[in-house]
Amino acid sequence: MTTPPPSPAPATSDTVGALSLVDPDTPFAVLDTAKATRNIARLADHVSTLGVSLRPHLKTAKSLAVAALIHGDTPGPITVSTLAEAEAFADGGYTDILYAVGIDPHKLPRVIALLRREVTLSVLLDSTEQARAVRDASTAARTPIPALIEVDCDGHRGGVTLQDPTLVEIGRVLAESDSLAGVLVHAGESYFATTRAEQHKAADHERDVAVAAAQQLREAGLRVDTVSVGSTPTAHAATDLTGVTEVRAGNYVFFDLVMAGLGVCEVDDLALSVVVTVIGHRPEHGWILTDGGWMAMSRDRGTADQRVDQGYGLVTDLNGNPVPQLLMCGASQEHGILSTRDGSPLPDLPIGTRLRVLPNHACATAAQHHGYHVIDSSRDTPGTPVIQAYWGRVTGW
Repeated sequence: MTTPPPSPAPATSDTVGALSLVDPDTPFAVLDTAKATRNIARLADHVSTLGVSLRPHLKTAKSLAVAALIHGDTPGPITVSTLAEAEAFADGGYTDILYAVGIDPHKLPRVIALLRREVTLSVLLDSTEQARAVRDASTAARTPIPALIEVDCDGHRGGVTLQDPTLVEIGRVLAESDSLAGVLVHAGESYFATTRAEQHKAADHERDVAVAAAQQLREAGLRVDTVSVGSTPTAHAATDLTGVTEVRAGNYVFFDLVMAGLGVCEVDDLALSVVVTVIGHRPEHGWILTDGGWMAMSRDRGTADQRVDQGYGLVTDLNGNPVPQLLMCGASQEHGILSTRDGSPLPDLPIGTRLRVLPNHACATAAQHHGYHVIDSSRDTPGTPVIQAYWGRVTGW
């Protein structure tokens, strides 16, 4: 866990002289807990009706405080993307963790160390080489390392296919050390499914592949306890998860412009934004310059191939009201360039004006910041939103 930079002391709306979004130096990340809480409840309620558990992916937020919004006072199952995240969340009391990136054998001693702390840390793999490394490390440590076999359902990234006999071979190798925990599928192509019907189809396919993979292993005499599926689009679109034991999703807590472009959420649901300050004007180019470049927003241009290209992000005022037609059209390391979508005259935004930018990809934008200045739009009174707290995040490799 890294130490966050100096930050304002927690403030509440009834604190005398409470800090607001006009106070910290820009750029900085803002989290609206009213919107995040609403997003969390939406998916939790949906998954509950499907009869499966939810294992949120915390690679997006990287925050114990955000995890508490999801799980409350009792830590529950989570997904992480680095062992540093796993260690930090274990320090925070989380004992059921899935490390959902293909395991590098060199990292297995850190996995064993967490298991010896009575943390159930599951790893992910898709090759016999990885399976043998897990088996050998488990045997040497006399501690089974739970492992999920990644199964490819759409050609998006990693995973063994249903047609590959390696699937069962991997399972048999893992079973030698009692390490086979189950199977995992991720419908990565769902992020390009632009209609509800396409997302529903992706969710059904994701389920079918995961269940079929588990069945192949069971027919080979192997025990499969976990059948894990999930992406933010498919988690919301799924209507039947028969044979599945858990759903993973992470982006849904914050949401972003990519998800809004897919119709998974509305722009008003976006809980994460970045506050920037106007630092210059280039009227000959139709530009307004800010102090928030790609180091504040990331280089992600995930909406570029969608029906509506949102540039590097949509621009709002400090209260979250969109500035008509204004978007972040360009970015260098520390400079953001704002322009109007339709080439209309620029709004009058003098130097020193503060704005919020809604991100294309919440995971990438959050990763640019050490933590979040927390607001609660449900408690806002007229004026600039008050900063309720500063939540540092976990990070590292």
